[in-house]
Amino acid sequence: MTDPVSLAAISGVLGAIGMGMANEVGRAAWETTGALVRRAAGREVPAPRRSAEVARVAALLREGAERDPELARMWERFASTLPTGPGLGSVGTPRLPAATRHFTDRRPALRLLDREADRRFDGRPRVALLYGPEGIGTTATALHWGSRRAEDFPDGQVHADLHGWSSRSARGPGVVAGRLLRDLGLPAEATPHAADERLDLWRRLVADLRLLVVLDHTYSAAQVRPLLTSAPGVCTLVTARHPLPGLDAVPVALGPLAARDARRLLSHFAGTEAVAAAPEVAKDLLVRCAGSPYALRTAAPLLTAHGGAGPGGTAADGTGAGAAGAAEPVAALTESAYRALDTDAARLYRLLALRDWPHVDARTAAWATQQDPDPDPDPDRAPALDTDPVPDPGPVPDLDPGPGPAPAAALLGLLADRGLLEPVGPGSDRYRFRPAVRRHAELLARHEDGPRACAESISRVVRGYAGLAEDAARQALPESWRVPQPSRPGPPVSKAEALGVLVREAANLSEAVQAAADAGDRAAAVRLGRSLWPLQLKAGRHAEAVPALRTVIRLLAADPRPSAADLRDRAALRFQLAMSLTELGEHGEAETAFRAAAEDERAAGHIRGRASVAEALGLLRLRQWEWPEALAFFDEAQALYGTIAPGTEGHADLPRALPLLQRHRGRALRGAGRFEEAGALLRTAVASFEDIGDDYNRARALTDLAETHVLAAAPAEALPLVEEAIALLDAQRAEYPLAYARSVRARCVTP
Repeated sequence: MTDPVSLAAISGVLGAIGMGMANEVGRAAWETTGALVRRAAGREVPAPRRSAEVARVAALLREGAERDPELARMWERFASTLPTGPGLGSVGTPRLPAATRHFTDRRPALRLLDREADRRFDGRPRVALLYGPEGIGTTATALHWGSRRAEDFPDGQVHADLHGWSSRSARGPGVVAGRLLRDLGLPAEATPHAADERLDLWRRLVADLRLLVVLDHTYSAAQVRPLLTSAPGVCTLVTARHPLPGLDAVPVALGPLAARDARRLLSHFAGTEAVAAAPEVAKDLLVRCAGSPYALRTAAPLLTAHGGAGPGGTAADGTGAGAAGAAEPVAALTESAYRALDTDAARLYRLLALRDWPHVDARTAAWATQQDPDPDPDPDRAPALDTDPVPDPGPVPDLDPGPGPAPAAALLGLLADRGLLEPVGPGSDRYRFRPAVRRHAELLARHEDGPRACAESISRVVRGYAGLAEDAARQALPESWRVPQPSRPGPPVSKAEALGVLVREAANLSEAVQAAADAGDRAAAVRLGRSLWPLQLKAGRHAEAVPALRTVIRLLAADPRPSAADLRDRAALRFQLAMSLTELGEHGEAETAFRAAAEDERAAGHIRGRASVAEALGLLRLRQWEWPEALAFFDEAQALYGTIAPGTEGHADLPRALPLLQRHRGRALRGAGRFEEAGALLRTAVASFEDIGDDYNRARALTDLAETHVLAAAPAEALPLVEEAIALLDAQRAEYPLAYARSVRARCVTP
């Protein structure tokens, strides 16, 4: 049996707790660890940030436990009663997206993949790189091979789209790791926010699994290297449009289909009768498709036209604006498919491509083309939210769709049928462009619609997303003064449904922020940025929020003479940025952003905002185990709250804000070993929460008070307090605070 106070055991517990900081269990355990470390060292010890610092802190605890038997018992009880670390959920075995029904050829590539997967494990990761030009079928080949070999991966098959169309769209390894962990069933609350911790957890959790990982549409080797693992049961397929120097993988190049296989695939898509009825047209299309599976898919609807191109007559002679001959089959067939569209579909195709939206749906299409997505006689009513439960970003019906989006939805379906859009997933109501197709459509829009119409279309979509995000944010977090009132409130939905809208649209909201900034639309950028707050606070999407927040802040910082309202908006956005940077472990940058926010709040004369920033800086110091400085910030916040007069802005928030601050001050005193003072403040907070009927925060304060007694070596006094907290939290189904309260109770009764 491992000695619980050995250096290795202590280091392991410290690492596990640090990795669990995404939820309340981890944060509370981290503070308790800091208090124990202070007792061991007899002085303030900064919280460790790197592995070498963790080792030094572990050594301090080990030395302290050798000198102090009571500390050794405390640590042993603490380490043995912590809630179990993050595990994979029981949501079924993850599987790949559906493979195409019409798959042909690629036998050499499939054999290479079989060989890499089946080779005897020798310590090298099992990795293969499928690469080839756009539309050549790298994704289809990966999914086809994975579906054939599903039984060889009993723990599942996970797929992540790395969006490697460009350096700007490419997703970072930390974001991808978060997606993979969610697909494996890890709850969002158990997923670390910092990229290095996510990647470490990913490698730990898959170490003993037999798993297939498909990393699709990769831009560079740097995207995938951190995701690779030497676990013997894991096989990774990477797809890209070109070789990836620096990636140690079996190269599997895909070229054009053989003539016989290309004809077979065209017959699958168009039907053997259509091919037989128009042999010359089919022959011409086969030449122009040049063995590209995507081009063949796009060409199939043209076959029935017996002229190949539809209106415009550009396909047969290759003289259309986008035709490029057999050397560029995707571009050539995209042009032909476009010329076969009617006026409305063609206009929608062009306008949707003006920005690189991660996905588009009927509402996006309605905004882009100036359709009314919800024709309602009340001009102040916002469009109904497309609601979606948080864990599942898939499509669900509109709450109140109205007749407006139906034409847009039908046109999207038509564009998908013609191969100009592709569904995000099987049965999805969301679509996306292939990069080459979007480039084609965007060039056409600039040429055929003109700069003014293009700018107006983008502006409508940006303002549409701003209105949608504002309404969803307010309904997801109605109690927060940091969420502005929407300009056009929509029909009510639940908090979970509203948060689901923000989760579903997160990537598009980020693109809308960039579009607003590019157009200099500060008002829309601010509305979008401030609407991200529930996405940060409730869904933990910090890595995704940071780039968008930086963009809006840069836009506002360019104004040399900001108004008081501008200063408050900038302060709010800097506060949001700082909170996400804190969660991502970037404490230095977070403090800089907090202090800049405080200065903006001071210049704007916003007392509540200044107090909130001071409180947040105190919470940052708690994470850093800097107890006296944390207490000083909390004292500053309390002094500021004390200057808010009755009837002025923020006064109505004080009955809840002040006991929260008392709780924080008690935690700082507890960390500093001042248990009697900490207990007095925490008892005051408990009584205050009881007075206002806030059972959730009352239970958290009771847990803190019980923890204080445990650290003061008085578990008998702690037991009734934590049992009361457990009863309150159980009634509220507050999973993570309840788990930690139960661990505190276990320490009260463990010998």
